[in-house]
Amino acid sequence: MLVPPMPGPKGAELMDTVSQEAWEAWKSHQTTLINEKHLDLSDAKDRSWLLEQMDKYFNNEEVEQASGFRALD
Repeated sequence: MLVPPMPGPKGAELMDTVSQEAWEAWKSHQTTLINEKHLDLSDAKDRSWLLEQMDKYFNNEEVEQASGFRALD
């Protein structure tokens, strides 16, 4: 990545440890979660949950999946 994907120390950490390809894959998964789980990103609780999912994703841990989601062929 050429620039940190978010402000602060977390953005710097992501820039140093995550490839652009992995970041793009996360953004796609994040969008699916936001839509399918009806997350309200103005709600601190929802933002915190999404950041936890991001940490799990990049640490190769099991992350929440949207139920009923099917990728287009």
